[in-house]
Amino acid sequence: MLSNMASSLIKHKRIFTTLAKAKALRKYVEPLVTKSKDDTTHSRRTVFASLQDKAAITELFTKISEKVENRPGGYTRIIKTGNRLGDNASMCFIELVDYNENMLKTGKKTAGKTRRSRKKTVAAKAPEGTVKESKPVEKVAEAPENENIAEEA
Repeated sequence: MLSNMASSLIKHKRIFTTLAKAKALRKYVEPLVTKSKDDTTHSRRTVFASLQDKAAITELFTKISEKVENRPGGYTRIIKTGNRLGDNASMCFIELVDYNENMLKTGKKTAGKTRRSRKKTVAAKAPEGTVKESKPVEKVAEAPENENIAEEA
C-alpha cells in the first residue's frame, strides 16, 4: 500500500488521504527522495526495490531531485483538512513541498494586526530657546489617620 501511495505522490505531487496513512507515507517517502539526490545505479536500484514503478522513478530522479537538491530534509508537507463524514476519520493532503505554487510565492510580507492597540505617544517638543511653563500642582489634603482605632488597640 505504501509503495502505491508513494508512486502516486511522486507522479501527482499531492494526494488526499487519512492522517495516519500520510504520517506513515512521510516516513516511507522521505528516505527515497534523499536517495534520489545521488543519481547512481545503486541508488536507482534501491529506490526501485521500494517503488516498483519505472515512471515514478524516472520522475523522482529527474525532476524532483533537481528541485530538492539544496533542501536538507522535510520534503513533504501534511495539511489537515478536517474529518470524513462517514467514519469521522481525520483527512489531510500530503504534498511535496517544492511543488506547491501557492506556498512558494515570494511576495511582500505584510505585518499582521495584533489584538492589542499600540498607541504611540509623541511628546511635544518646544522649539529651542523657549522654555515651557508648567502649571503648579495643587496638593490634595491628606486624610488624617483614624486615631480612634489606634488608641483602642
